[in-house]
Amino acid sequence: MRTFIAIEISEEIKNAIDLYAAPLKREKAKISWVKPSNVHITLKFLGEVSSEKIPEIYDSLVRCVMGKKPFEIEVTGTGGFPNLKRPRIIWVGLKKGSEELKNLAASIDNELRKIGFQKEKREFKPHLTIGRVKYIDDIDRFVKKMNSEEFKGGIFTAEEILIMRSELKPTGAVYTKLHSIKF
Repeated sequence: MRTFIAIEISEEIKNAIDLYAAPLKREKAKISWVKPSNVHITLKFLGEVSSEKIPEIYDSLVRCVMGKKPFEIEVTGTGGFPNLKRPRIIWVGLKKGSEELKNLAASIDNELRKIGFQKEKREFKPHLTIGRVKYIDDIDRFVKKMNSEEFKGGIFTAEEILIMRSELKPTGAVYTKLHSIKF
């Protein structure tokens, strides 16, 4: 099963992201927008994993969060990867709490490497993916609309990490929580 490690965000912030994205969805562009219910912070994508491996992953994650306390994350700002001149990903930023997220992602990466998972090649950049871009007709107009007002989604408290299953369906990805590990 396709599996990843994530932090869930609050419903209020998901709603704020949906409101922010609404006018962007009316632009002439081919963008796969992430359903608000599916927006989350991905700490590590594991790919295809056998169900027998999940308990070992769970034990590794328990070691990662040992001694960690819940922390606040501020959701603010927007951008694109690799940049807004040729975005492939449209994202919402994470400000306060981003150092904690980077440390947590590094810890997860190191622990899971011990049980056979590949170390991440790219540096972890805390963000929320809200859209995957195929093409945008008028990129200047789109970016101007994106930046017409600064996005401020709010602050929430991260209290747990999740082991998630991702099923790809014609209607989009369906995520199922397999386990949660509290800080």
